[in-house]
Amino acid sequence: MWVVKLGGSLAATGSLGVWLATLAARGGGRAVIVPGGGPFADLVREAQESLGFSDAVAHRMAILAMEQYGLMLAGMQPELVPVESAEALQAVLRNARVAIWLPGTMTKGALDIPASWNITSDSLAAWLANALSAERLMLVKACQVSGTLDAESLRDQGIVDPAFPDFIADRGFETYVLGANDHACLKTMLGDPLGGAPQERRVKPPRRARQ
Repeated sequence: MWVVKLGGSLAATGSLGVWLATLAARGGGRAVIVPGGGPFADLVREAQESLGFSDAVAHRMAILAMEQYGLMLAGMQPELVPVESAEALQAVLRNARVAIWLPGTMTKGALDIPASWNITSDSLAAWLANALSAERLMLVKACQVSGTLDAESLRDQGIVDPAFPDFIADRGFETYVLGANDHACLKTMLGDPLGGAPQERRVKPPRRARQ
C-alpha cells in the first residue's frame, strides 16, 4: 500500500489532472490519496486571523477543508473513490480501485494528533501511512525539490509542516517527495512490479523516535 499526498497548491500548477489520471490508471488496489487543504484551508487561516477563533476550531475546519479538496479530486476523476473509514478504504483497494481519504472521521478525537497549525495534511498523511502499515508515503509538492532530502531540512525550508519529522521518525514506511512535474516518475514507480523508486527522492527521517 502506498499513501500519496497531493498538495493543495498543485491545483494552481496545471498538473493536478495528470497526477489524478496517473493514479487512476496505475494505482488501483495499491494507492490511497491524501488531499491537501489548498484554497479551502487558506480560507480557514484567513477567517481565524480576522475573527480570532481557537486553534482547536481552526484545526477541525482545516480537516474539513481537506475533505472539500478530496471531494473536488473525486469530481475531477470519478474513478477515484472517497472514503471515511479504514474499513471502507480497505474495501476499495480490494476492488482494485484507488481511494481518496476524507480524514474527518478517523482523526476526530485522536490523541496523537494535536489541534495545531503545526500539523497539516503532510503530517496527517504520515499518520495515515502508519495507521495502515503502508510501505511508502509520497508527498507531491508544487515546488521542485532536489538535493539531499532530510526531514528536518525540509521542515526548516517550510516544504513540510513543523510536526512532520516527528510523524515519520521510527516508522516502518519509506518517505519520498516528488515535485509538481514528476508525474512520470510516479508512473514508472507504479508500473514497476517491484515499485522501484529513485533514492534521491527518499527523505531521511530524524534519528530520534517520536514520543
